[in-house]
Amino acid sequence: MTKRRQARELVLRALYAHEILPRDVEEIFGDLTDESGVAGDHLQFARRYVDLVLKNVQLLDREIAVLAENWDIERIALIDKLILRMALCEIHYMPDIPEKVAINEAIDLAKEYSTLESSAFVNGILDAALTRSRRASDPEE
Repeated sequence: MTKRRQARELVLRALYAHEILPRDVEEIFGDLTDESGVAGDHLQFARRYVDLVLKNVQLLDREIAVLAENWDIERIALIDKLILRMALCEIHYMPDIPEKVAINEAIDLAKEYSTLESSAFVNGILDAALTRSRRASDPEE
C-alpha cells in the first residue's frame, strides 16, 4: 500500500469519526494519526485534505445531491458519502492530483470499506461529475 493511500485512509477514518463522535476534528485526527503510520509530507497532505473537505462540505454535498439523480442524499450510506466528498474535493480543490487518480482511489476505498455495489455507485457519481465538468468548460459540446 502506498503512503498516499494510507493518508487517504487516515482522512476517511478521521472524517467518519468526526461524523459520529462529538469531538473536535483535530483531537480525532491526532488520535488516529498515532496508529496510522502516516508521517511527514503525507501527514501534512492528510491534514490539509481533512480541512478542505470540512471547509467545503456543504458545496460537496450539494454537488452529490445533484449528481445522484433520483437518490436522496440522506439515503446514501455515510461511508459512500464521505468517499464521494473526498473524491470531489480532490477533483475540485487539489489540482496536483489527476482526476482519474481521484476516481480510482475513491473506487478502491469503496471496495475496501463499503460494498461492491458501492464502488459502482461511487464510480457512476464521479463519472457524472467529470462529464458535467467537461460540459461546463466546453460550451460547444
